[in-house]
Amino acid sequence: MVRIVDYKSYQNNEGEDFFVLVVQGEISIVKSKESGRTYLTKQTAKVSCTFDEETCKDLVGTEIPGKIARVEVDPFEYTNEETGEVIVSTHQNQLISEEEVILMNNLQREETVI
Repeated sequence: MVRIVDYKSYQNNEGEDFFVLVVQGEISIVKSKESGRTYLTKQTAKVSCTFDEETCKDLVGTEIPGKIARVEVDPFEYTNEETGEVIVSTHQNQLISEEEVILMNNLQREETVI
């Protein structure tokens, strides 16, 4: 299960406003690569929707089925708001359905043998 924790407003290329829901997954235990210390975190993802702002407000706090997964995507750049550093990433957190979770946990990737 994930919880809707916020929503954001954006504009598309035509200048039209649209909203995305910010969802947050379960608590994860993570070990820092730099310090080696363990800490707790929650993964978040933004999910596009067709809802108006009032509906988005009403949905904050709602739990929905699914999981947040780190998915490989085409490289893209983003700016770290705290440092101003431009970072290139090849992964993105995405909301996936319960069915996709089952498939991910039970299917093996096809390997090419040369």
